[in-house]
Amino acid sequence: MEIYRQLEDVPPSGSGSVVSVGNFDGVHRAHQHVIGEIVRRARALGAVSMVVTFSPHPLRILRPDLAPRLITPLPVKLRLLAETGVDATLVLPFTRDLSLQTPREFVENILVRGLGAREVHEGYNFRFGHKAQGHIEDLERFGRELKFAVKAYPEMSVRGESVSSSRIRQLLMEGQVSRARHLLGRAFSIVSNAGRGRGYGSRYTVPTINLSRYDELVPQDGVYITRTRVGNECFDSVTNCGNRPTFEAESFAIETHLLNFHPLEVTAQTEVEISFLKRLRGEIKFPSVSALKEQIGADVGRATRYFRLAGAAAPR
Repeated sequence: MEIYRQLEDVPPSGSGSVVSVGNFDGVHRAHQHVIGEIVRRARALGAVSMVVTFSPHPLRILRPDLAPRLITPLPVKLRLLAETGVDATLVLPFTRDLSLQTPREFVENILVRGLGAREVHEGYNFRFGHKAQGHIEDLERFGRELKFAVKAYPEMSVRGESVSSSRIRQLLMEGQVSRARHLLGRAFSIVSNAGRGRGYGSRYTVPTINLSRYDELVPQDGVYITRTRVGNECFDSVTNCGNRPTFEAESFAIETHLLNFHPLEVTAQTEVEISFLKRLRGEIKFPSVSALKEQIGADVGRATRYFRLAGAAAPR
């Protein structure tokens, strides 16, 4: 997948493009469906399949007080977009000047002159242009006038849940990682680097991998069954997100205990990815370190059974 960081970087294409515009936070199942369709249509037309997204998230410029923490920060989003098979992604720098473009200016400047759009594929609730004044009906009207086709997609639902970034974000903030997984089409994960902990795990309970500071979306405080990638190695794991109240630490941390651990070299540059599979419990302040250690043993036992059953159920 080619990645372009500004409109001027996109090379002219005599065959035009099939485009979808959006934030694509989470690259969830509805996003995947639309992108799969633009890839299919572009191949049929001999055109370029193109995703257009924004950095930073528009609300971080327009309404910082309302800006959400991201399900997928830009590097993760680009990795997931590449896995869809789309030819290229344009990451438009979101500025106040861009936000002031009228719906018509956005269509003419970016979709028509910039990308040579032959088809534009969007969800039913697509909004664009200054103050989000443009609706899907406006896009269809511009398409008829400026000679590009528009395909609008209805709302997608999975197991009775609307597939949307806002719904997935809500589920994660409630700790419902299993339900969020159905809408994402994969386990929710966070990617950061290994960080230094306070030594509580190794001194008092069990050895842990700590994440460095992470400012985007994290599930509700609690203990989860996870899979953890440390560099190029993957481990079954149990992860705690929270403030470690038993130690009165009062500082947020993400700590992971690797179940099938073996010695490995970890530095501040080591990439760590934690995939959240199931919530075990909320974070609790225990009366003593020994009580906490006993509970961790129970958590590890439940996680071990989970992975054993998951392995038995996997197709062979």
